Amino acid sequence: MNRTGLFIALGLAVVIGLLFGIFPELDLKLGALFYDAAQKTFPLKLNAVASFARDAAMWIAWGFALPAIAAFVVKMIRPDRPMLISGRAATFLLVTLLLSAGILTNFTFKTYWGRPRPVAVTEFAGDKSFVPWWDPRGTCGRNCSFFSGEGATAFWTYAPAALAPPQWRVVAFGAATVFGIATSALRMAFGGHFFTDVAIAGIVTYLVIWLAYAMIYRWPSTRLTDAQVDAALTRFARRWRRRETDPRPSAS
Repeated sequence: MNRTGLFIALGLAVVIGLLFGIFPELDLKLGALFYDAAQKTFPLKLNAVASFARDAAMWIAWGFALPAIAAFVVKMIRPDRPMLISGRAATFLLVTLLLSAGILTNFTFKTYWGRPRPVAVTEFAGDKSFVPWWDPRGTCGRNCSFFSGEGATAFWTYAPAALAPPQWRVVAFGAATVFGIATSALRMAFGGHFFTDVAIAGIVTYLVIWLAYAMIYRWPSTRLTDAQVDAALTRFARRWRRRETDPRPSAS
């Protein structure tokens, strides 16, 4: 997670944001590549193999998060035992996943940014008006198009890639990029998202991961050690268990 990656991500954000802001019809043209105008549908969303691939992509992403989840659960149950994996790694993986694929996506933008999905706009036989990526005033009421939660989850695999051994890191980042692009292309092919939805999901996710990695591993003022994480979780788990077992004071 070096500065080169940061500059590339910021550069892509500027180029994509400006290009699709000035020419928003590009989103419609890219979406039309997957649309069958004669049948008025996105054919691939009815394909069983493609649907399985979409589900499998999410299983793979969550599979990378499973060791971190297990480490935290076991630590809450047995606070006296050391973490199953590196405390910093577990914190890094879960914090970045929750922020990028959870809080920023589903609890922030998709809730308050009313951009309709491709399948819902009139250009693709829907009943809602298309709006560009920067306009939050669309008529989608909930679970909207901007930005893609599944795209963010797929690109979150940059986080485990950042923890790969140095000699494998370039390969890991390449694999995460291919995985994120392939998953995002499926979402576009199903009519679930526009290009800007998945592209910005990938950029935002990378920036979250870059910042979290810098804070936890690189910057002297904020970086952590495994011992610090383990000690903090031990204290938290013991307090939580004590609160659960202590009887509540009776009302006078």
